Amino acid sequence: MTNWNRRSALKGMVTGAVAATTLGVSAASASDETQVIRAMPLKNNIKHSVCRWCFGKMSVEELCVAAKGMGIKGIDLVGPADWPTLKKHGLDSPMCNGAEINLTDGFNDPKFHAQLQKQYADMIPKVAQAGYTNLICFSGNRRGMSDETGWKNCVEGLKPLMPLAAKHKVVLVMELLNSKIDHKDYQCDRTWWGAELAKKLGSENFKLLYDIYHMQIDEGDVIRNLSEYHPYIAHYHTAGVPGRHELDDAQELNYPAIMRAIVKTGFKGFVAQEFIPRQPDGLASLRQAVQLCDV
Repeated sequence: MTNWNRRSALKGMVTGAVAATTLGVSAASASDETQVIRAMPLKNNIKHSVCRWCFGKMSVEELCVAAKGMGIKGIDLVGPADWPTLKKHGLDSPMCNGAEINLTDGFNDPKFHAQLQKQYADMIPKVAQAGYTNLICFSGNRRGMSDETGWKNCVEGLKPLMPLAAKHKVVLVMELLNSKIDHKDYQCDRTWWGAELAKKLGSENFKLLYDIYHMQIDEGDVIRNLSEYHPYIAHYHTAGVPGRHELDDAQELNYPAIMRAIVKTGFKGFVAQEFIPRQPDGLASLRQAVQLCDV
């Protein structure tokens, strides 16, 4: 089983509830020095999740307790070892991981097909048995290959897995990552590229993870793109641009407008926060992001 080494988690993150400040977050004083986040009712037009790696200094147990108190319904990017903890707290695993090799060695390179097919064939039934649906996957880096070659290789690598995924009602979800700043040379770096791959595969068991942070960097035009390509999108991630930090007035996107556009498409899946807090009060930042996106 591979470990999730996506990025380095923020150092010094607190593990308890902390003061909530802006964007409509409500807090109550617990003492002269401490404030505790107060749960606020959500509209439930958006199903909220949070990515586990962003809160790596907290245990999964602690993150589950904090998330549930905020009305968050799932924890993204955890594998089978942590699913029992999520279930204990009544939380979903909206985007499972653990079958991938890494972000650079993916389905666009035939030399990884045998390993990937074995790992995904092993993981797909586990995802289904746990009652989950989405399992993340990656194109891998271009390494000089053309779009056509990348599509061809991805189809050859993914197609043998589609009957098994269909049998277990599991969706393999390829993440869109930016190749400009964070993931140089990554091939599935535009929404149209991922949508074309989905068309070539022709299976409802393959979709895209539209990471708003990444796609703002590489292509922008977020609302038009997600509106046009929404039939191919199974999941969304958020973070502030630039810097992958909080959804606050230091970043350039209008997240309430984006969320309204997502809801307008009829999307019924999850939107997961995947930002790294600049402030030590990471839970307050998470709470304010959820409130901001709850349109």
